[in-house]
Amino acid sequence: IDKSKNDDFIVKIAEENKKENIFYYDNVLVAIGRSPNINFLGLDKIGLKLNEFGFIEVDEQLKTNISHIYAIGDVIGFPMLAHKAIHQAHIAAEVISGKEHYFEPKVIPSVAYTDPEIAWVGISEKEAKNNNLDYEISLFPWSASGRANASNCHIGATKLIFDKITNKIIGGSIVGTNASELISEIALAIEMGCDAEDIALTIHPHPTLSESISSASEIFQGTITDLLNSKKSLLN
Repeated sequence: IDKSKNDDFIVKIAEENKKENIFYYDNVLVAIGRSPNINFLGLDKIGLKLNEFGFIEVDEQLKTNISHIYAIGDVIGFPMLAHKAIHQAHIAAEVISGKEHYFEPKVIPSVAYTDPEIAWVGISEKEAKNNNLDYEISLFPWSASGRANASNCHIGATKLIFDKITNKIIGGSIVGTNASELISEIALAIEMGCDAEDIALTIHPHPTLSESISSASEIFQGTITDLLNSKKSLLN
């Protein structure tokens, strides 16, 4: 991002191995990266411990190093998401009331409220590859969904990531209308340790967009009937 002589903003966008594109704008909002806003709280005066990144340090019960002080949300670290903070607030309240509760989620879903929406949870394909996991991708295109076509939202897809050894789901992403409403099923499946068969055998109402999740599981299993079955073992 540069500034022109006319005080316009010059934005240069270049994809890998592609030509650079130049755009001119009156204003540009840069919203990449966030840091904890705790400098004005005077935490150093009470001896509250921070971690190396400047976040308040807590244990699994959200207790700080000062026994009667708890912390939740953005001030204790990433991901900086409202639904994570709300869940932590519930945990902290239960602990304060004397219950043995802990903040230990396997996954936390994320959503980009774009058009179409993008939602993801668990291990991404890139993370699986970088960690040398034995995984398999299962992608169901919404163009094969009756509900998506009837609702004119067929531009979308549901992608699930499975551990090839255990067949358990370890991640997933959805691009399409109401992806934010659908991603929770994938999050629940990961939390419960579901495998592809668990999801595929769960009857989903028809026609719905949620069927795309069970259909993606059927693709992994080789039992899909809505699309050409690509599992070679079933063709032998």
